[in-house]
Amino acid sequence: MEKPDLMEKIISLAKQRGFIYPGSEIYGGLANSWDYGPLGTELKNNIKALWWDMFVRQREDMVGLDAALIMNPMVWEASGHVSNFNDPMVECKKCHERYRADHVKGDSCEKCGGELTNPAQFNMMFRTHLGPVEDERNVVYLRPETAQAIFVDFKNVLQTSRKALPFGVAQIGKAFRNEITPGNFIFRTREFEQMEIEYFIPAPKDDKDWEEPFKAWVKEMHEWIKACGINPGKVHEFDVPKDELAHYSKKTIDFQFDFPFGKDELYGLAYRTDFDLKNHFKEAPYKTESGEAFWPHVIEPSLGVDRTLLAVLASSYHQEEDREVLRLTPKLAPYKVAVFPLMRNKPELVAKAQTIYQDLRQKFMTAWDDRGNIGKRYYSQDQIGTPFCITVDFTTLEDSTVTIRDRDTTRQVRIKVGELEGYVREKLN
Repeated sequence: MEKPDLMEKIISLAKQRGFIYPGSEIYGGLANSWDYGPLGTELKNNIKALWWDMFVRQREDMVGLDAALIMNPMVWEASGHVSNFNDPMVECKKCHERYRADHVKGDSCEKCGGELTNPAQFNMMFRTHLGPVEDERNVVYLRPETAQAIFVDFKNVLQTSRKALPFGVAQIGKAFRNEITPGNFIFRTREFEQMEIEYFIPAPKDDKDWEEPFKAWVKEMHEWIKACGINPGKVHEFDVPKDELAHYSKKTIDFQFDFPFGKDELYGLAYRTDFDLKNHFKEAPYKTESGEAFWPHVIEPSLGVDRTLLAVLASSYHQEEDREVLRLTPKLAPYKVAVFPLMRNKPELVAKAQTIYQDLRQKFMTAWDDRGNIGKRYYSQDQIGTPFCITVDFTTLEDSTVTIRDRDTTRQVRIKVGELEGYVREKLN
């Protein structure tokens, strides 16, 4: 089990260094609302870019989609969300605090000890209205998942991409769930971002026909975990019991992670059968070259961007005797390299360092830092996970060499200025 204050350290570092801020902070905040700062935005974008490159651009059997947040409400009726997307809720009769019934230990309120009501079903979709008049005729919902747009657009994607089964459609986007008890920093929020794939396969003739591609996606999920630097030793597969499966699922594996607050779901992999396409299409939407028509079945790898980022921070955070360091995998680090002049009051050093900085920033995300002494600059860059720090000193002016320091080992080597780009690029790859 992690040290009990690890979460607080991560939250403090995230705010201090511009990864994540409390939302609406100057107005007292908004419960469990978070804003991504400059470095958090870079880290988040790097996670999404790595996922998109790995699962879309590098695969011939995958295409992308970017669908609208608000859809025709009939979509959510057909998908079963209007009737089934519920959590059991209990309320304290004394202080009126509300909890998810399956998250409560015991039969009394955790806040005041009061008696709890019997569980009642609470639909988690956000309702709003389309147009100037607010009545039941123009009720719409903010989407609670990105998946349904992929199903609704299935025939359009099929016709325009000319893909044949098996193939997948990937999407990254925001989703909204009116969670009863959000919490644990960015782990459970009402507004979050998903990276989802609906992978369509032929209608199985027996279990083996879906189990094999399902196993292949289990392997792909572990490859992703490795690629983004999440500690694989803290990841556990949990086969969700049949009586706990979502209404659309025949089999689901939760990839759980040992977060600082305990083990909880990081990702999900579900076999959704043909449930969704059959609900949206009265006639079979896929035809083989021989003319056979059927509803494809679906395997869904579902990954949260925010939970990925939290797992990445928890995996990479280390506190050593004299420094805090984020050992981010270099591909995800907000800055790949930082450039320092040894002394900020020596114009010739600053000028040379600026020349190197301006050149490198055209190739990599590069930080400039001339504040304080070199030790403090190293400490600062270690905190935000910058893999390499370059120092321009008086020897640089004589032989055009610089020192480059490795974040993880703290070792320094001296190389030619002209070799910097190749050196950094090789290390990043």
